[in-house]
Amino acid sequence: MPAPAADPALSRVADWCRDPRRLDDQLADLRRLVEAESPSEDKALLDAAADLLTELLHDRLGRPDHLVRHREPELGDVLEAEYAGDPGAGVVTVVGHYDTVWPAGTAAAWPFAVADGRASGPGVFDMKAGLAQGIWALRALRELELPRPTVRFVFNGDEETGSVVSRPRIERATDEALATLVLEPGGEWGVKAGRKGVGIFTLTTTGVEAHAGLDPTRGASAVHGMAEVIRRLVAAADPERGTTVNVGQISGGTARNVIAGEANCLVDVRVGSEEESTRIDGVLAALAAPDPRVTLTVGGGWNRPVMRPGPAGRRLFAVADEVATTLRGPLAELFVGGGSDANFVAALGRPVLCGMGATGDGAHARHEYVRVSDIPDRTALTAGTLLRLAERAA
Repeated sequence: MPAPAADPALSRVADWCRDPRRLDDQLADLRRLVEAESPSEDKALLDAAADLLTELLHDRLGRPDHLVRHREPELGDVLEAEYAGDPGAGVVTVVGHYDTVWPAGTAAAWPFAVADGRASGPGVFDMKAGLAQGIWALRALRELELPRPTVRFVFNGDEETGSVVSRPRIERATDEALATLVLEPGGEWGVKAGRKGVGIFTLTTTGVEAHAGLDPTRGASAVHGMAEVIRRLVAAADPERGTTVNVGQISGGTARNVIAGEANCLVDVRVGSEEESTRIDGVLAALAAPDPRVTLTVGGGWNRPVMRPGPAGRRLFAVADEVATTLRGPLAELFVGGGSDANFVAALGRPVLCGMGATGDGAHARHEYVRVSDIPDRTALTAGTLLRLAERAA
């Protein structure tokens, strides 16, 4: 375990978070969150998970000074819970998502477990451990009666599918905030200061159906056309510039002996700069099937802009780095390929740090886990950053 922090206030935060009893309580909360399965497409389970989050907020922090649940008919609701801080200490928005990529029933065969220093289970790393850490970080400041800002939690249930309904609510909730902290998984004693932009595109080719044996020349295969379109699009990837292209799903045709009349694919594009997103736009606009009888339709678009730290973001990183250095050591500044809701906030020029959540590995994979020994210090990092922001605002 790292040595206690030299700064008196941070030392108290570190000691509080490192108390084994509190780690046990936090793991108990994490178990409840993981066992409350919340796939992005299952409205009933998402509602139950949002109910649980509301219950945990009340249990650990008391009744919020302001609580609103933005109801959605099909996607996960957006929870906003605000806890008043010290006068003049400003507002910090803390963002996290409770939906996961794991389908209902996954936890039956892969239940939450803690073994060999790891907590595992569907959604434990991405990002239910971060949700628990954020709640416990504010609890630390409240119990220790240390300076704290007003904390505005925003928990959304549609992040894994693009944050379509929650994006405007997140953007409004971060307006005029001192900072935004996003509880996505972090790196090895680091946070994510930069993220790639994300494009989600649908491609549809429409051809001419015909019998594959009796009259093949009358047909124009949508599947063959799609194959060539995919080849050209994938060739546009440029890893050296941070651009990747992944065709994640493809479908088409009706039978083996029918020249296909339609084909579809779903494409994920990641870019490291706005210049690359413009280049990919040009590639998409120029795509066409070799056979002029096959038409191509491109749908979708750029879901998340590139996240690069501006001056405000760098100042916020410096605050977190100061806290981290006092607690344990200098903070790593990470740049990653995955997008998050932090991209939206950064695009507005607002100070934001992502990856304030748990450390571990296996997001969206069956080996997903959280490193238990890091939970106390990651919680203290968030608490300490809130503390410093409040002190400087006052």
